[in-house]
Amino acid sequence: MIDLNITSYTVEKLEDPFGLLSGDRYEFFLDLDIDDEDELFSEKGVGLRVLFVAEGEQTKIVSYHFFEQGSEKVFDFALEDDEEEEILQFCKEHLAE
Repeated sequence: MIDLNITSYTVEKLEDPFGLLSGDRYEFFLDLDIDDEDELFSEKGVGLRVLFVAEGEQTKIVSYHFFEQGSEKVFDFALEDDEEEEILQFCKEHLAE
């Protein structure tokens, strides 16, 4: 299990110029503080990119990936169910910002 200590984030609403997709889509970039003993640790820093959809009262994470700060190298790690729920809640809470 990864300790998801979010140190900062950015969020941007993605535009659908053709109106093909239902709901509103957002892209979150979360900066994570990863313990140096964790296999996900990188000295350059680790981020999590999350694509999030809000449609009425329904919200969900469409996709996500961990990446190395600076190089944008993608790490092949998955969130556990409770971690994914934590990220979902974070995105819901910070949607309006």
